[in-house]
Amino acid sequence: MLIDTHCHLDALEFSEDRDAVIKRAGCAGVGAIVIPAVERANFAAVQELARQFGGGYYALGIHPIAVPDAQDEDLEYLEQRLEASLEDPRFVGIGEIGLDFFLPELKQPAMREKQERFFDAQLKLARRFELPVIVHVRRSQDDILKYLRRYEGVTGIAHAFNGSFQQAEQFIHQGFALGFGGAMTFERSLQIRRLASRLPLEALVLETDAPDIPPAWLGKPGGKPPRNEPAHVARIGRELAKLRGLPYEEVVAATGRNAQRVLPRLAA
Repeated sequence: MLIDTHCHLDALEFSEDRDAVIKRAGCAGVGAIVIPAVERANFAAVQELARQFGGGYYALGIHPIAVPDAQDEDLEYLEQRLEASLEDPRFVGIGEIGLDFFLPELKQPAMREKQERFFDAQLKLARRFELPVIVHVRRSQDDILKYLRRYEGVTGIAHAFNGSFQQAEQFIHQGFALGFGGAMTFERSLQIRRLASRLPLEALVLETDAPDIPPAWLGKPGGKPPRNEPAHVARIGRELAKLRGLPYEEVVAATGRNAQRVLPRLAA
């Protein structure tokens, strides 16, 4: 199955043509789309959206970029919503969570501490409820790994992976799959393309992060940034197949199995 393991389909960028976006994804062969939440305010939205079409799935979590405005009560609410969702076949795990040490405002000591506290709390919930996690790892791979080692057995997806081979191997050792999407399609993205071509295929999953991280073929010089959408995961898969010298169908089958392994509710 062709799976987009990371798509913010609830985003405002899709408000005018969301049904058409979903239809185009289906026509492109996309069998499942995982919609991760980013804050308390959109928990209900991603849940309701995932139930509106065949192949829609969702995760619940507090994104590191949302942490500055988040309150401790939001973690309590997340715990309640996770417990209430355990019997929902469209619910796949906790996400999007993690650490972001790229944005200057998030690197300040107080905000860094708050990010780590929220991440730690959500990993505790993952272990308690035996749920996988979808992790944001921007400029934070080693710090993420430090926390994951504390919660042995918690697995999931390292979204938009852009670390070293050594870091990749450590995530794989922890049972994680690595998400590759639009960034991999740019010829100048040498490190990401090397990772995608040389890491074990059994460790890779496909994603778009739509409407963000548009692939190379959507790039336009200047003006408004192009909007990504889940249908493009098919061509992203073809790019991965080209990098690895494999048939497209083999890449689709392998990455689909990988996604179902690390997000077992997809397989159910």
